[in-house]
Amino acid sequence: MKAHVLSFLCLFIVMTSQSQDLDLELVASGFNSPLEIKHAGDDRLFIVEQGGVIKILNSDGSVNATPFLDITSQVTSGGERGLLGLAFHPNYTSNGFFYVNYTNTGGNTQISRFSVSSNPDVADPASELQMLSFNQPASNHNGGHLAFGPDGMLYVASGDGGGGNDQNGQELTTLLGKILRLDVDLPSPYIPADNPFVSNSAVLDEIWASGLRNPWKFSFDEVTGDLWIADVGEFSWEEINKEPSTAAGLNYGWRCYEASSPYNTSGCPPAGQLTFPFAEYARSGSNCSVTGGYVYRGTEFPLLQGKYVFADFCSGDISTIDASGNITFEGNFGVEFITSFGVDVDDNLYLTSFGNDAVYIVIDKTFSLLENDHDFFTLFPNPATNRVNLKASSKPLSSYEIFDLKGRLITSGELGDSIIESIDVSQFQSGFYLVSVVSSEGNKQIKKLIKI
Repeated sequence: MKAHVLSFLCLFIVMTSQSQDLDLELVASGFNSPLEIKHAGDDRLFIVEQGGVIKILNSDGSVNATPFLDITSQVTSGGERGLLGLAFHPNYTSNGFFYVNYTNTGGNTQISRFSVSSNPDVADPASELQMLSFNQPASNHNGGHLAFGPDGMLYVASGDGGGGNDQNGQELTTLLGKILRLDVDLPSPYIPADNPFVSNSAVLDEIWASGLRNPWKFSFDEVTGDLWIADVGEFSWEEINKEPSTAAGLNYGWRCYEASSPYNTSGCPPAGQLTFPFAEYARSGSNCSVTGGYVYRGTEFPLLQGKYVFADFCSGDISTIDASGNITFEGNFGVEFITSFGVDVDDNLYLTSFGNDAVYIVIDKTFSLLENDHDFFTLFPNPATNRVNLKASSKPLSSYEIFDLKGRLITSGELGDSIIESIDVSQFQSGFYLVSVVSSEGNKQIKKLIKI
């Protein structure tokens, strides 16, 4: 909860100048309304199409001719309906379970479990176990995203039902306008014992958080576990919420507030009982609908480390949020209607586009582990215990910087055109680091360091 809400209401998150050179590279096209990307612990990407098909995108850019799953006959698709969510069980490699969220032929939300067949590239469509369903009063604001949290629970995003049903976010007797939390390893009704309202008979047990309008994608930070929720606004503001994944029972404020601006506060709890956005941006220009993303935790682009990457569906603008909640506009790359982000097993970041029916990978051209075609220094010993040595391959070295995987600078120094330099890392905590070295010719290269 945010006790400083009154001062927070006066703040405006300012778009700052571009700090890096992001770009998009086409990975594969020819999809049909792709709106989700997930991996199953290997190098395949599973691309969810709104109509009810899941396709496998291989690491070489090819797409399997046979879909992983095709449930088009069970799905009502179009507008904000369709096959909307996919999540693989944390123990998928042993149990073969995965979960989907789709709009059924009656126009209502269905959350089901399926199993992979004996062919790892094809699911068993007859294996469906229907786990949870609830009515949708209108065709919009269905939410639909699924993800497993650090606690092994399945989290579900549910919109407020659209059609003017904006009171549902504050109503605790409906699953609409909520984040739900299920323990899929329990028997039905899959209610975790530590859900925040299980002891309150007036509140539905599945509810984890309330006060949401149409959460269009949420994700968990792989390092901190924080839960990031992008919630689409009504008229004026788009919002991004961030809280610890253990923060149960939060009320994100809709319909009382749109982002941090009062909307309809009649009958609402005091502002001090609400949780306000970590960041927000105005519906200026062609901005109109936030598409939530991920905190970047890959190793290839250190300048992106620890930053949350998201987009606006209407404008196509891609932006980042830093640890202080500052939004930086990164660019518009001519990709229309960005519907989702996703990561692969190595934490590379991807996005899907309705307008281009394609999947793209997000890159940073400024600062990359692959910036040079050849090595100009070696790093040894690696793993290192007390000291690590930087040795020039030919030309002398000029300077170095060492970052942790959150993008924080740990140490740096000049090398004085050295051929070899020894650096004390004895006080570093065990883990992974990125060593950036500049040669005397001004070239830059980055390598991974393991401290044990």
